[in-house]
Parts: sequence; structure tokens; C-alpha cells
Amino acid sequence: MPQAGLKTIILLSFVLALSFLLIILSCALWSNWLPLLVAIIFALAPLPNFIFSLCSPSDSFTEDYSSGPVDFGHFLTSCFLVSGVALPAVLARSGVIAEMAGWMSGIGGAVGYATIITYSHFFSIQLDGF
Repeated sequence: MPQAGLKTIILLSFVLALSFLLIILSCALWSNWLPLLVAIIFALAPLPNFIFSLCSPSDSFTEDYSSGPVDFGHFLTSCFLVSGVALPAVLARSGVIAEMAGWMSGIGGAVGYATIITYSHFFSIQLDGF
């Protein structure tokens, strides 16, 4: 497990600020605030994994065991991710938002989600057994 330090926190906060900047600029430059929905979708994306991971049994003896609620949480997360990428593309294709706003919003949301996943990877609490 890689060690996370102050440099990791600073880098992740810079990248997260950059993703917010892309999303806000995609809204403000074209005076259309619909791309902001992407930020909400990507912010909600990790929640099903977190909520449904609490339903997994901690006493399973094999790594191959899979729980139904955990799989459903993965499914909901993937639905959020696909919606977060597809929504700006659909809005841009239909002419509701500018095409460049759709690109900026989609890239900003994906970078923000990747930052959240990276943060949870570096700062997850691992309990070692005996």
C-alpha cells in the first residue's frame, strides 16, 4: 500500500480544483448552467459503492464470494459514471449546450471522479489481521 503524505494531498486538491474549474467554466463561458448537473452526478457516483459495501459479509472465507447488494452498488455506480459522461454529450449533440462546454464538463467530471477514487485509494484505512 503506497504511503500518502502532504505532497499527495496537495496534488489531489490541485487536480480537484482543476476539475471544478473546468465544470464551472463550461457553465459560465456559455451562460448555460446545465453542465453543472455533471458535477452533481459525479459527486453522487461513489455513494452506492460506499453504502452497499456495508452490506458485504466480513466473515467470508474466500475472495471469490460476491454479494448481491455489493454487485448492485457497483451497477449503480457504473450507471452514474455512464450518465456523467453521456449527459454532456447528449446535451451538446442536441444543441442545448455548446459542444466545447460538453467536452469541458465531461472531462472535468471524469477528472473529479478520478481524484475522489485516488484519494480513497491512498487514504483508505486497512486493518491488518493477526
